[in-house]
Amino acid sequence: MISENAKFWIMLTLALGYNTPKAKKLCQLYPDISFFFEKLQSEGRLCGILNRSDLEKLAAVSEADAIAVLDRCSYLGYSVLSIDDEAYPSCLFNIYSPPAVLYINGVLPDLEECFSIGIVGTRRASHYGIENSYKFGYSLAKCGVVVISGGALGVDCASHTGALAANGITVCVLGCGINYRYLSENAEMRRAITANGAVVSEYPPDEEPKNFYFPARNRIIAALSDGVLMIEAGKKSGALITADLALEMGRDVFALLGNNNPQNAGSNGRIKEGTAIPVTDYTDILANYGNLAIDIIEADPDVPTDVNFQSIPVKGNNLVPQHSQETSTVNKKPPVPDTPQTAPDKKPEISLTGDAKKVYDVLGYEPVHIDTIAEKLDMSVSRVLSNLTLLEIRGIVRALQGRNFVLK
Repeated sequence: MISENAKFWIMLTLALGYNTPKAKKLCQLYPDISFFFEKLQSEGRLCGILNRSDLEKLAAVSEADAIAVLDRCSYLGYSVLSIDDEAYPSCLFNIYSPPAVLYINGVLPDLEECFSIGIVGTRRASHYGIENSYKFGYSLAKCGVVVISGGALGVDCASHTGALAANGITVCVLGCGINYRYLSENAEMRRAITANGAVVSEYPPDEEPKNFYFPARNRIIAALSDGVLMIEAGKKSGALITADLALEMGRDVFALLGNNNPQNAGSNGRIKEGTAIPVTDYTDILANYGNLAIDIIEADPDVPTDVNFQSIPVKGNNLVPQHSQETSTVNKKPPVPDTPQTAPDKKPEISLTGDAKKVYDVLGYEPVHIDTIAEKLDMSVSRVLSNLTLLEIRGIVRALQGRNFVLK
């Protein structure tokens, strides 16, 4: 459900920017923001928050502009959470400049009741970085921890993928509109996230990425997380920005111990200066939270030993263009529902090895339940799910309702 006041907050962001701290001040001053907009000129001058330029910008934005954004969200199936909504996370509201509006694809977990860890790091991750990002994401999610990350290549992608393979909940915070094809390599991963978590953004659905959007996005990752883990962060890594923001917000900051490679210089440096807690596996994080770790460590979060880490995309490794925008006209046909397409004569030959190939061989163009796959292969469900997730991210497999899977 979208609140009646959402359009006013959208108008505010269209006029003053998507991460203006003035949104929080207005929210605190006006329990009902519609009153402010109804008497914009007088209240704008009297409230002590806006200057003349702000008022001119607000006057130039029409209600129709905001309604067009809401219509677009409705068409795409996104929900909209404004800063004065009861469901708006208090952990986000309490920061200096909370988003006036959150656009959500999927279901945002109740972060007041959940424990969450943000995982951040380089897009050019090494095999060590990818493997550990996946393992932390998998094990933490298996223990019931919500994994927060930014949906980028490398560390972000590996941590989201690990959480998905554990059938856990993960939240992807984007630095562009949700409907903008920021990284086509991760499109399937983002779609999978919405089935058991959420993709969120403070930017309207088709907003293209800008360089300064990503540092702003980092404050949301930090705010939604009880602690932030850095994996392979160089001296100028954006992960350090997230870590600094987390510290300012009173969050815990962890860093994976790395070698002397330059891409570990930032995270290792934070360990040396005492602003990051060194960790080597997920138990080091959970142990920092006392009784919480005792309660959830019984989940037996063993990571499958046959994960194909090379299938996780890393920046600079056979990438397709990152900023090709999807067609986004209002008259576009609705998305095709999750039903299998007409089957071709035979399955295509795809280069796969190990368990991924075994799972692929069992699948066809008719839905197959995950339990059936596990039974046929004499393989654990978690191990099958891990390989299905990797196949799904590569665009080979599609997940249907009821834990059924089919070749695309």
